[in-house]
Amino acid sequence: MLFAIYSLLSAGLFAVLDAGDVALTEAAVGAGISTILFLAVLTLAGREERPTRGKNRLALAVVVVTGACLIYAAGDLPDFGEADNPVQVHVAPYYIEQTYADMGIPNMVAAVLAGYRSIDTMGEAFVILTAGLGVVALLSVPPRRRRRKHKPTQTEDDS
Repeated sequence: MLFAIYSLLSAGLFAVLDAGDVALTEAAVGAGISTILFLAVLTLAGREERPTRGKNRLALAVVVVTGACLIYAAGDLPDFGEADNPVQVHVAPYYIEQTYADMGIPNMVAAVLAGYRSIDTMGEAFVILTAGLGVVALLSVPPRRRRRKHKPTQTEDDS
């Protein structure tokens, strides 16, 4: 519940800062969907922990290799906040200077999301819709019930 409260407060902060699109996304995803999914997982999880049968070395190897690749790739990233980074030199100046002339919208973030990147935003909406439908499909499957070993009952014929 604290995560939901934090997300709702963050959405309010974004709304006060005139970032309505970010506030709406934070309220819908952070306070809404994430909280519902978290509570749904809690209702489906068992109350008792099952012991593991040994260590999964393959999963550990995948995590270590992935982490090593990410650390290696991070070395090629430009320094954070430098004025000569590609995003500062190529894309940002155009958006800053031409957004109002191209779109007629004073909010630069909304103009970029709704105008310049509208197809990409629509694709992201389809991805979120598909993920939501997948979660609904997974949560609608009833959980497996454990089979209990029944002791055979003695009948008069067995004695």
